[in-house]
Amino acid sequence: MIAISWGTLICRNLTISEQLIKAAKALGAEVQGMRFAEPVAYVYNPLTYAWPAHELYLRDFANSRKRVIFLGMNPGPFGMVQTSVPFGEIQAVRDWMKIQAPIGKPHREHPRRPVTGFACARSEVSGRRLWGLFAERFPRALDFFAEHLVVNYCPLAFIEESGANRTPDKLPAAEKRKLFAACDEHLREVVRVLQPEWLLAIGGFAEICAGRVVSPNGPKIATVLHPSPASPAANRNWSGLAAAKLVEIGVWPK
Repeated sequence: MIAISWGTLICRNLTISEQLIKAAKALGAEVQGMRFAEPVAYVYNPLTYAWPAHELYLRDFANSRKRVIFLGMNPGPFGMVQTSVPFGEIQAVRDWMKIQAPIGKPHREHPRRPVTGFACARSEVSGRRLWGLFAERFPRALDFFAEHLVVNYCPLAFIEESGANRTPDKLPAAEKRKLFAACDEHLREVVRVLQPEWLLAIGGFAEICAGRVVSPNGPKIATVLHPSPASPAANRNWSGLAAAKLVEIGVWPK
């Protein structure tokens, strides 16, 4: 497969949101053709089967430069897999962001991990915590997105035969090289277009990716604890800890 040439892909006369839409669509197309060995049994790419919702997210909320980019890892089974929005907990996307769009189906679907879109009855805990913090501080979504945007490093969700989620950092080295090369280029393009002051990694994996991609004269990098319930620390007042960290480093005012 021919690697993406981002410099030729992105037209400089496009709006900011149009540049990001074009970049995200190209990333989704490039990773769609990648193959992954066992124990990965199913691969979901919401940038293809749920593209309309992701395009709406970028068109509505990524239409200006951002002071702060929050960087996550990859889609969760009850978040972005269902809504195509990073950390896309259903209620936050539907009620706070006011995004509604048709959601299709992945080419192959695990019977225990169906994609039902906005009809999904499960809540993504990480997304509920993350977007809940933002909604508490910014009751209007537009006020949050005036200076902030949330993106994921990798657009793919990996599911084992058992239904267990497999994170990108657990992939074999050869698979990571090809996948991460595409994801790195996309993140560079996001940073180039949005020109943020801060690139805030959500968790250790995102911190490694940010450090690998960002140049020395690029945005400042900091890390906040991932809100996953698998983290004991995150289960002890994650919202309070995250907000305090953002105030401490100067991202948010006291």
